[in-house]
Amino acid sequence: MRLPSRRTILISGAAVGAVSLQGVSRARAATSVALQGPVEIASGVFVTKGRHELFTPQNGGNIANMSFVVGSQSVAVVDTGGSAGCGRALLTAIRKITDRPVRYVINTHMHPDHVFGNGAFVGPVTVFAGHAKLARALASRGERYLTVNKVDLSPEDFEGTQIIAPTLSVERDTRIDLGGRVLVLTARRTAHTDNDLTVRDEATNTVFLGDLLFSGHVPTLDGSIKGWLAVSAELRSEPAARVVPGHGPASMDWPYAIAAQSHYLDSIARDVRALIKSGRPLEDAMGTAAQSERASWLLFDDFHRRNVAAAFAELEWE
Repeated sequence: MRLPSRRTILISGAAVGAVSLQGVSRARAATSVALQGPVEIASGVFVTKGRHELFTPQNGGNIANMSFVVGSQSVAVVDTGGSAGCGRALLTAIRKITDRPVRYVINTHMHPDHVFGNGAFVGPVTVFAGHAKLARALASRGERYLTVNKVDLSPEDFEGTQIIAPTLSVERDTRIDLGGRVLVLTARRTAHTDNDLTVRDEATNTVFLGDLLFSGHVPTLDGSIKGWLAVSAELRSEPAARVVPGHGPASMDWPYAIAAQSHYLDSIARDVRALIKSGRPLEDAMGTAAQSERASWLLFDDFHRRNVAAAFAELEWE
């Protein structure tokens, strides 16, 4: 990863209390969520692997990777899963490893499968960190996310699910200290979304990429395909000992991990540009573009047509 600029901020002062946009009180309910892990992928770095599934009452929203890093004084969580039940399960797993306080909850972007477990971590010393554009994105879509996901989750796991705005807004490289262990938070330009954030653990050179990296699960485009390809190229130039994808294995080798995703996005962009040039309509593109990728990805039929539609809308104005 690139070294922080001189504008990098060291955050080590008093914590800021969490602000809830939804106004739902913190729940202490049980959960049915069964975690896969946590697995220690490097010293003090733990990951639980999400399932390659859509939201269902059976999985409780546990469909994205959740991680935490343990310092000498405190813990940072990177993404909290798709329900308060996920968050409670993750907090229980953390407590089996350490009694140090969870000081930071870092959300890599706005999607429900990464932020809906935040409520389990609300407390007087908890700082919620995210991209500078995350609060606006959550405010815009949060109510709809909650309405839809309440139907998809069991009441047990949904109880306490809420939208929590970041209290630490990241717009430039920002360093947080867990006690002898520094994490560097980097806000990225529009790619998977317009509020993607990456996290680097300096002690182990482990990088949490959130949904800037998918493996197995088909990528989902909610930002800019041109931006995502550009950010992918930038990330490839930033060394890492290992990376944690938003969806996929607990840990992957870098930069080889991003090859399949880049091929998928390149295939969409290439095919959509050719179809636009030949005067073909959106519906044709949705049915034909990058169909050669079908066998390479899980949940292809659930997300691919939307990816093509988003790419078409962007690329037709080039």
